[in-house]
Amino acid sequence: MNRIDNEVFNITSVEIRVLEPVKAVIPFQDATMGPFSTFGLALIRIEDEDGNVGESPVYSTYTNILEACLLPILLHSPNIPYSELYHRMYWSIRNEGFRGPASGLLGQIDMALHDLAARRAKMPLHRYVGATRNVVKMYGSGGGTNYTFNELEAEVSCFLNAGVDCYKMKVGKDFGNKMNEDVERVKFVRSLLGNNVKLAVDANQIWTCDQALRFIDLTASADLAWFEEPVHSAAYEQIEKLCSHTTVKISFGESERTSRMFPTLLNIGVQHLQPVPTHLGSVKEWMEVKELAVKSQVDLSSGGYSLYTSYLMATAPEHHQVEYLHSIMFGLEEYFSVRPEWKNGSFILPEMEGMPVRVDWDYCKRAGKVVREHAWGNKNVKKYLPTVSM
Repeated sequence: MNRIDNEVFNITSVEIRVLEPVKAVIPFQDATMGPFSTFGLALIRIEDEDGNVGESPVYSTYTNILEACLLPILLHSPNIPYSELYHRMYWSIRNEGFRGPASGLLGQIDMALHDLAARRAKMPLHRYVGATRNVVKMYGSGGGTNYTFNELEAEVSCFLNAGVDCYKMKVGKDFGNKMNEDVERVKFVRSLLGNNVKLAVDANQIWTCDQALRFIDLTASADLAWFEEPVHSAAYEQIEKLCSHTTVKISFGESERTSRMFPTLLNIGVQHLQPVPTHLGSVKEWMEVKELAVKSQVDLSSGGYSLYTSYLMATAPEHHQVEYLHSIMFGLEEYFSVRPEWKNGSFILPEMEGMPVRVDWDYCKRAGKVVREHAWGNKNVKKYLPTVSM
């Protein structure tokens, strides 16, 4: 039984607020997307009948699924325990699929309700979900495929000065067609890091198994800590073949939207699981993946909006870690009145009620940073009526 299961939420309003995108420290590109010159944030904000509020990062472009499936239940299910409320919302998205954005939206509502419950209980969210510490190990992330050597050096120096012991960079430049340049960049970064800092790489799914194996051979001297999404995330036969032909740890999980796929990843040889909390269907599902990683003695890390979701990693063994993609996340910090402190290679979570992050809404509204708002209430959302699947 999870702490939240017996909570009762009489929800009166739901709102999505979209903040103005902020400028990236360095325009950022990976194997298949970018360059990203700006980065944005949207929040779902849920309020109950007593004025308690919970927030979470949210997909802001799928309001049709919110309106058709989730909000009619959330806004018209008073006086029932959360276990029943979540059950109703979960099965309302069946026809939308449990492996797409509907599952992520459900998880984002679930996270906002966890925030609301923790604030209502006057507890930090990491304590509410069972953490006994407020220090979370962090690894530096960046190294865009478009970075110059000078930009790589500047970013690596930033992270080393912050005390990280692991740095992850992007490879697969130009849709995977410039492997020799990737190899040169990896070796250059290894020379910057020295031998005491781990180096990981992320190919964003661009290569085949044979290409990935060739890259591993060419970068053998770099002593890679892990190789993230080297092949397509749905090509399980390629993933299994790759895992069986290398001793480098292969990581997957960021593309999954349900915890139910992670045992399959383990069974085909993946040794580093990467569940993104705001992609999965609930906090409980993230916890299931965490327990699977601990039981199976494999590595665990989480990306996404890590300033928000770092509270979950506080429940895992101390060597597991959250990603901080400095180049595109740093600019968002102007919006926060409170956030985790970055110190000695770790995030220090604030001991305040709810999430470890607070948006300064007074500042955002005064400065015109809220570029779009959409609100729903009990009176303008009808009760849920399931439709027949054909």
